[in-house]
Amino acid sequence: MARSALVVIDMLNPYDHQDAEQLGEQVAAIIEPLARLVARARERDDVELVYVNDNYGDFATDRHGIEARALNGRRPDLVEPILPPPGCAFLPKVRHSAFFGTALEYLLSRAQVETVVLTGQVTEQCVLYSALDAYVRHYALIVPPDCVAAIHEDLGQAALCMMQRNMSARLTPSAVCFAR
Repeated sequence: MARSALVVIDMLNPYDHQDAEQLGEQVAAIIEPLARLVARARERDDVELVYVNDNYGDFATDRHGIEARALNGRRPDLVEPILPPPGCAFLPKVRHSAFFGTALEYLLSRAQVETVVLTGQVTEQCVLYSALDAYVRHYALIVPPDCVAAIHEDLGQAALCMMQRNMSARLTPSAVCFAR
């Protein structure tokens, strides 16, 4: 059976940056479908659950520090429902792509993953760049539009279109992902 990975990008966010209010509105709309998708992924033996999150330039921090910063930020209501469950992989990142400077490629290779499902924020930035990096590494791509949040709706839609056209990503509603 082909293995998949659900990659949750940058959902541990303190929302203390420019455009945070606008982004927070978009994130609020994806929290419930994303939480359901994470729960379904956890029930499957053929799905790797991986959180990849910006470390915000703090190279001394770890998963717990990133979680604490997000929970103590301006929108803990957007963080609590989607905290990484115990036992799942958690990779800090420093740039836009979930692959750049992380062990993600190695982890996916070891798990014999063939399909990467990208979720999280920001559609027109980190999700888009992660999709390109997955594509050039020959992973099949799925992006559930109801589980990605954009700062600018028009750029988010353009990014989804680019992923679909240029990277052969399937834009699939989260309810269909990992459905038995």
